[in-house]
Amino acid sequence: MPDIQIMPSILAADFGRLADGCVRAEAAGADQLHVDVMDGVFVPNISFGPDVVKMAAVSVSIPRNVHLMVMNPQNHIKAFAAAGSDTILIHVEARCDIPETLSAIRSMGKRAGITLNPETPAESVFQCLDERWVDEVLVMSVHPGFGGQKYLSYVEQKVAAIRRRADWVDISIDGGIDAETVIPAAAHGVNLFVAGSYLFKQEDMAAAIKDLRRSAQENYCRNL
Repeated sequence: MPDIQIMPSILAADFGRLADGCVRAEAAGADQLHVDVMDGVFVPNISFGPDVVKMAAVSVSIPRNVHLMVMNPQNHIKAFAAAGSDTILIHVEARCDIPETLSAIRSMGKRAGITLNPETPAESVFQCLDERWVDEVLVMSVHPGFGGQKYLSYVEQKVAAIRRRADWVDISIDGGIDAETVIPAAAHGVNLFVAGSYLFKQEDMAAAIKDLRRSAQENYCRNL
């Protein structure tokens, strides 16, 4: 079994106290911190820039998992790498040379990841897997750009197809993850779980993270 990890998304934290939100997540036992970057073009909203990653890097010691929801990620990876990202994920739907951009991320000493939207087929990332261009595949279980959306269960079959194709890769999922949806996601092959609204609304985030991790470990790949 690969590492089962829980990654709170600071998109759901109090924007007026982001550093406190990062510290709270680390203190609660988070494995990584997930940072959603939106450019207002690839998705309608605008969220964080490199300075937020820099803030997180000085606030916590856990890795920063940075999801670029941007149209031209090749123009931004250098800044986000320099800011303190540990993993940089780009979208397969973005306007860039995918292998070249992923290679550039790795050349900066960062983990490279590819993300696909709910309607994008699993086959779109198979070359990334076959050529081992990536360390992580992020499957969106909501439409990107907004927090607090309902989990789309139909992406589970896509997760399973990716897991069957590459048992070595980290598969993360983002959108609507909570105590219930973590179970089928893990059962289909996810091992990294992004949770925003669910975790940040908990009075006891540590207990919630512990419960998510345990449920995922108990159900990992059960439906494969």
